[in-house]
Amino acid sequence: MRRRDFIKVIAGSTALWPLGARAQQPAIPVVGLLGSASFDDRSHLLAAFRQGMNELGYVEGRTVAFEYRSAEGQYDRLPSLAAELVRHQVAVIVTSGAPASALVFSTGGDPIALGLVASLNRPGGNITGVSLFNVVLVPKQLELVRELVPKASVIAALVNPDNPNTETEVRELQEAAQALRLQIHVVLASIKEDFDSAFATMVQQRVGAIIVSYDSFFSSRRDQIVALAARHSLPAIYHWREFAESGGLISYGTKLTDSYRQTGIYAGKILQGARPADLPVQQPTKFELVINLKTAKALGLTAPPSLITRADEVIE
Repeated sequence: MRRRDFIKVIAGSTALWPLGARAQQPAIPVVGLLGSASFDDRSHLLAAFRQGMNELGYVEGRTVAFEYRSAEGQYDRLPSLAAELVRHQVAVIVTSGAPASALVFSTGGDPIALGLVASLNRPGGNITGVSLFNVVLVPKQLELVRELVPKASVIAALVNPDNPNTETEVRELQEAAQALRLQIHVVLASIKEDFDSAFATMVQQRVGAIIVSYDSFFSSRRDQIVALAARHSLPAIYHWREFAESGGLISYGTKLTDSYRQTGIYAGKILQGARPADLPVQQPTKFELVINLKTAKALGLTAPPSLITRADEVIE
């Protein structure tokens, strides 16, 4: 998927805003929810989004309606799905996990570098949202891996080559690894059939641990990835607490429910007449560290007391 194509499609949605500009409007406003991965396993996140909209007085089925579209991990489908929502005449498009987004986004990359906004304080145009800046957390994740698995000298980075944030994330990781005198092996996976061979490659390369990239498709395959890591006895760190709750070893990243709630608030404000250009891009202020001690024990690892003390949650 080319980001410029996606943004070009979204630019067409400016005609849909403000609401008063439409000749014919539905009885209640319609919000389009566009995801790069399936919504099936995101009920708790959608609940957080609805909570944000509820705070502005918008209740699904009563004062607002939702149209759902998912690329099911195929990023190249996003432009056509966005165009479909535009044709549906939704009032606002909200994206989650997509590398580029419309009106209200939640992205792990740098929205300025991605070309989404002109600046964080004054986004400009018809786009704003929440930036998780996950790629800048990679060096910290590498430090946590080294602390929890001190004997690991070779680290695998499991990444999706179709994600436009991957190049930046790998660069950040390699620079951090060089400073810590660690070796990085980049392993690619873009479809569900890739994961078995990806883990086989990591075993062959004798990696000591894995950093699983921030990627919505990876999140949708959470159980598969966690199961493969357990089967091959490979310690792995993830961005989201949901992985640790599903049996992953450790996670460090932003709290997704906070992000979804904020996008809901912004969608509600836009429905009330706020201009996206005047809504600053929100950034996380808190990061969660979750450790699964049951998984650590199964891997023969002992979490240092200092690491346990710093954890926001310890799963036993």
